[in-house]
Amino acid sequence: MTLEIWLAYVTTILILMSTPGPSHMLMLTNSMTNGFRRSLATAAGDLSANTLQMIIVAVGLVGLVQSSQEIFVIIKWVGVSYLVLTGVLVFRRRLSSEGASGQSNRSARTLYLQGFLTSATNPKAIVFFAALFPQFVNSALPTGEQFLTLGVTYLFIDGCFLALYGIFSARVASHFQHRIGRHMNQISGVLFVIAAILLGVKEIGGN
Repeated sequence: MTLEIWLAYVTTILILMSTPGPSHMLMLTNSMTNGFRRSLATAAGDLSANTLQMIIVAVGLVGLVQSSQEIFVIIKWVGVSYLVLTGVLVFRRRLSSEGASGQSNRSARTLYLQGFLTSATNPKAIVFFAALFPQFVNSALPTGEQFLTLGVTYLFIDGCFLALYGIFSARVASHFQHRIGRHMNQISGVLFVIAAILLGVKEIGGN
């Protein structure tokens, strides 16, 4: 893969990520309520799901999603329902003394699963990778190395975006803690629902 092709790919990814997706909104939410360091588990879950989706594309199993509209719709709306339910439960949760300080006690495992499920239940991500990668792969060269380069590049850029969203959210929450602390669960619940809406209407993309 030439440097020019790789730079074109990076530019494409940056453009596609210029607007936040459901995984980014989830990162905002969890960083606000759990702190940036703990919310990294959410980013790890999202990137793990993306890795699996890229592996599926690499081994040619994308046809299952493309050919079965029923499976496609079921997987998508399972993810939407999960985020809506989580948002409602968080919105209705009573604010504890710990929550009033802007920090939640959700485990890293829970945060990881939230990130993983939010990304994994977006089946269009598989179609996205299947449509994107061939545009930058030279069939005359070893495809395995090229897929690896494209995949690692995507994960790195996505990880940077998730980290930036997380840092921004944590700092905002810390700065306005005295104003929004009492309403932290309500804010988080609304953000979960927004993430669900984004997942429900999203047409293309890995996040």
